[in-house]
Amino acid sequence: MNKDIFNLEPKAVWKNFYSLTQTPRPSNHEDRIQEFMLGFGNSLGLETIRDEVGNIIIRKPATPGMENRKGIVLQTHLDMVPQKNSDKAHDFENDPIEAYIDGDWVTANGTTLGADNGMGVAATMAVLESTNLKHGPIEALFTCDEETGMTGAFGLKPGLLKGDILLNLDSEDEGELYVGCAGGTNANASFPYKEEPVSQGTIAYKLSLTGLKGGHSGLEIILQRGNSNKLMNRYLMHAAKKYELRVSWIDGGSLRNAIPRESFAVVVIPSAYEAKFKECQAEYASIYKKEFASVEPDMKFIAEPTSMPATVIDLKTQDTLFKAIYACPNGVIRMSDDMLGLVETSTNLASVKMEGGKINIQCLLRSSVPSAQLDLGIMTESVFQLSGAEVNLDGEYPGWKPNMNSPILTTMQKVYQDLYGKIPEIKAIHAGLECGLLGGVYPNWDMISFGPTIRYPHSPDEKVHIESVGKFWNFLVSTMENAPVK
Repeated sequence: MNKDIFNLEPKAVWKNFYSLTQTPRPSNHEDRIQEFMLGFGNSLGLETIRDEVGNIIIRKPATPGMENRKGIVLQTHLDMVPQKNSDKAHDFENDPIEAYIDGDWVTANGTTLGADNGMGVAATMAVLESTNLKHGPIEALFTCDEETGMTGAFGLKPGLLKGDILLNLDSEDEGELYVGCAGGTNANASFPYKEEPVSQGTIAYKLSLTGLKGGHSGLEIILQRGNSNKLMNRYLMHAAKKYELRVSWIDGGSLRNAIPRESFAVVVIPSAYEAKFKECQAEYASIYKKEFASVEPDMKFIAEPTSMPATVIDLKTQDTLFKAIYACPNGVIRMSDDMLGLVETSTNLASVKMEGGKINIQCLLRSSVPSAQLDLGIMTESVFQLSGAEVNLDGEYPGWKPNMNSPILTTMQKVYQDLYGKIPEIKAIHAGLECGLLGGVYPNWDMISFGPTIRYPHSPDEKVHIESVGKFWNFLVSTMENAPVK
């Protein structure tokens, strides 16, 4: 069904997107997509380079008669978030994405689609290989590792790019122009633990909390979806008090910028409590279903007998771990006072993993207000420090302050109105666009972010609206044709 995508319009974009689905490109494993892009640029006879951190830059001269236009940097990121359903066999480092058409949308079979940011990459490729478009000087900047650390944006050197305007093609609502974004910080906590032997007279169960929607921890945090780490911990803490539950193994969530959809734990309990333990687990499954009935209709919380583990986490660590996760802030912290419906500050308790004798917890904190971002970092750090964990804050990246007097904003508003008979909405986004970092390196850039309509990024439900891709492409083409003169 994949190849049906070739027949979608605009074909110049969709054929490139299909090629991207066939080239593995999960974050931190981008060698193949970088080589692919190097080959693509060189095949067109265009100046093509890879910088020292792995960004790919391809330059295309102005078309005849457009040499006096300001240079445009088309900026996208090459990596994609590798998320799949637990019952889906897929190797993101080697397997192609199984994309297919589903009504008015393109989606994938049990995995993330990679429309974030593959649609922007595909459109940029179409510009580079075009022979009939009108545009001034073009520089395509394909950054690396945007989803896990913004490594490419952090590592970009000044003076490498010559353009005056940055068009970031990484937004996810057609008809909207983004002029600002949130900054972010990682909060990392680590609990060293001791292994204790399993007591006699116990039985083992595996707990599985699955079926949550997850999604982008910036864009969809406002939807108040369930956090699998929070929900799993809520039950574990209760059962530990009531039924002497002990945890042998726990694994919840995956990526720092994805709302956790699944959590698992192997626990042991005294056999005398088995019936009550199962009744309580069923009760909590019912509670969760009721509390999240409208936003998480497919949530499942089950307990299954499993083989007896050799050890459990020491009781002191288990107790402090439960309390820390319970107390850790999660979700929307504050809404913006200036832009209706915009989240100002939020946090995502993204992952709980047992690795190398430690239980590691990672949260992603976001805010469009630097002081609020700092405050939230201190709050989260304090919770884990009080619990005796090792804590550090890292990966901080700045937000992007809106410039409502932007010349390219004025141009694009007029272009969109001429094309579609209405003025596009002007917004800021509660997500970490690379514009904040890139604007720090190139402060002269006049920046806008836009894109086609994408829903549920960072989750296996990710999909892109077909019609919106055509509108996005026409808007991009017309914007380049009407770029301001130097």
